[in-house]
Amino acid sequence: MMLMRPRLLSPSPPSSRREPRPRTLSEASRVSSSSARPPGPGPRPSSNKQRPPPNLRRLTARIVDLTRRRQLAQIMAEVEASKRRARSGRGGGVNIIVMNAVLEACVSCGDVDLAVQLFDEMRGPMGCGVDGVSYGILLKGLGIARRIDEAFEILESVEKDTSDGSPRLSPHLICGFLNALIEAGDMRRANALVARFRQVLYEGQSVLLYNLLMKGYMKSNFPLGALTVKDEILRQGLKPDRLTYNTIIFACVKSAQIEKAFQFLEDMKDEAKRDDNPELLPDAVTYTTLLKGLGNSQDLYSVLKIVVEMKSSLVSIDRTAYTAMADAFLACGSIDGALCIFGEIIKQAGDNKDLRAKPHLYLSIMRAFATIGDFDMVRRLKERMWPDSVGSISRSVKQEADELLMEAAINNNQVDVARRLLRRIVNGKEHFSWRSRVGLVALKVETLSGFTNSPLRPHVFPQILLNDPVEKYMIPFRESQPLGADLILENVAMRFLKDSAVPLVNDWGSCVGIVHSRDCTKMDSPLLSMARPPLCVPCSTSLEHVIDLLLREKCEMVVVVKSGNMYEGSYTSSSRPLGVFSLGILSEATTNTANTHDERVSGAAPPGKDPEARGRG
Repeated sequence: MMLMRPRLLSPSPPSSRREPRPRTLSEASRVSSSSARPPGPGPRPSSNKQRPPPNLRRLTARIVDLTRRRQLAQIMAEVEASKRRARSGRGGGVNIIVMNAVLEACVSCGDVDLAVQLFDEMRGPMGCGVDGVSYGILLKGLGIARRIDEAFEILESVEKDTSDGSPRLSPHLICGFLNALIEAGDMRRANALVARFRQVLYEGQSVLLYNLLMKGYMKSNFPLGALTVKDEILRQGLKPDRLTYNTIIFACVKSAQIEKAFQFLEDMKDEAKRDDNPELLPDAVTYTTLLKGLGNSQDLYSVLKIVVEMKSSLVSIDRTAYTAMADAFLACGSIDGALCIFGEIIKQAGDNKDLRAKPHLYLSIMRAFATIGDFDMVRRLKERMWPDSVGSISRSVKQEADELLMEAAINNNQVDVARRLLRRIVNGKEHFSWRSRVGLVALKVETLSGFTNSPLRPHVFPQILLNDPVEKYMIPFRESQPLGADLILENVAMRFLKDSAVPLVNDWGSCVGIVHSRDCTKMDSPLLSMARPPLCVPCSTSLEHVIDLLLREKCEMVVVVKSGNMYEGSYTSSSRPLGVFSLGILSEATTNTANTHDERVSGAAPPGKDPEARGRG
């Protein structure tokens, strides 16, 4: 370095052999990285000096964040923008780490085709290259997409060392694909994959692979298949860990084999005591799994035994464990036991906010009290759910709380209160099934309150008698404004935005069909080609029979003709139409009934109909 210093600062003439030659870019970068620039005057840096390699950590973090939000289009846009900046010499660019993050985003968002396309670009001549991580992500995506043959082809190419990037066949490379098969419940292909690459997967003889296979049996229709995996663990000379036992206990609970679950619990304790291994002792997951099974079998004594054991052990009882205790008590019909656990949660939540109950627990207890008709308790729990629970309260949770309050009122014979709550629920709901919980309660409210005082006014017809003839409620045929059968749909399309069904007539004024708006699919076709044969009834037919006919035939309109030798469903040109009756007419009648009922309830008299005004007049 002492010889280089005078050579850099030497003002010798150009003919001297010791003249400093201009540094190349590579030499400049090596010198600048090894030592600082000496003080004093020196040659000016070249204007085309190479920029430092771009720092892509921020782009990678941005891709990871967008992946959590599942914004794949935004990820691709920002990656393309980084490539454009690199081509224009303004920094940016991509590398293997960035593109691996993009591959992971494609797989997480379910676009495996795009992941395959990007993988091909990465290993192409203009790509950034691929590594073992790239292959692992692609294999996982192909497994999720059920493209098993392509995944096996890639694994065989890696095994034969003919793939780009020369990735090493390792357990990490295969486990992503194996986990995708297990998540799909495809244990046949998962076992085939393990048998094919057994030598690679068993490197290090880890029990994690066996735990992964056990998880696969939980997804299948044969959970007890996990017990065979435990036997294989013992044959390999390995020791099961806590996750192994928890998975086996869950398999027993899922198969309703509670006695076997308790047997494995005792084996778990004995092995932990024998090996002096506290990591093998049961944890909160073990006990909550057992509580779920005991609740399903309604074994209250065993539930009490497990709860006492949990509180007397060193297990950390969190919110999930407390909720499992309360759910088990409720499943066994012990409301008092659930209230004891609920009170303990509220007491300890004052010091530990993480123990505050979620709305699920409030609803579970409210269901139990609603069944026995304890209206006051349900109302208090509903009021305290908002300020005392943790987490978001969805719209469905709010609706169920109102429904449970209505159920508690009707079970407590508070019909008026239940009717008011039902009216509020009906106004807030677009629809509900009569077979649902609220539907059954609403049916009971309707039965006890009487149909004339029903909040479900659209389905009540106090001004319509079903035994009346249909001609009393029909509209004249001419007022229905029939259309010509030879008209093109394009010329009269706006008519079907107003009316759901329109009758068609021929040149002699006879009804030849009825066109429904949902059948209008060809704009350049005549209306007659899309019409249905008219349903015709005599004018003396009862309204009840006409409504049944419309519902049975799934039609919107019937044609009313003169009484005579007329068979239902047939029509001849000699039978002149008198009028039409449709579901729209029925809907208007119910709407008018509802408005009249509202005015009667509110006590407001129509204008000009006030009795005192008439008396003064």
